[in-house]
Amino acid sequence: QVQLVESGGGLVQAGDSLSLSCAASGDSLSHYAMGWFRRKASEKEREFVSTISWNGEIINYADSVRGRFRISRDNAKNTLSMEMNMLKPEDTAVYYCAASVHSLTTAPEMYDWWGRGTQVTVSS
Repeated sequence: QVQLVESGGGLVQAGDSLSLSCAASGDSLSHYAMGWFRRKASEKEREFVSTISWNGEIINYADSVRGRFRISRDNAKNTLSMEMNMLKPEDTAVYYCAASVHSLTTAPEMYDWWGRGTQVTVSS
C-alpha cells in the first residue's frame, strides 16, 4: 500500500505556471505506473491529465494539456511531479496523483491509490 500526498496548488492568473508534486510513502513508486487526474467543480468524474510508466519511458497527455504540461518522476526520491505552463481558466480543478499496479493506462478506474488532491485555480 502506498500513501500519496499532493502539494503545489494555488491561485494563479491565466498564462502563469505552477508545479505540482506528489510525495509517496509506504512503498517504492517504482512498483507503480503513475498519473495525474483532475476533477472540475462542474463534473462528477475525474478526468485523465497525464500518465507515466514506472520507468518514465512512456508518457501520455490529454489533448487539452499536451504541449503545456510536463509530467516527471523520481523513483529514488519517491516523487511524482507535473509542471504546468500557460495555464488557462479551464485548467481550474482539484488535481490528484494516483498509482496503479496495472499496466500503464489513462483510465482512472484502473488506479488503486489516490492522494486527497490539491486545488488549482486559474483566474482570467
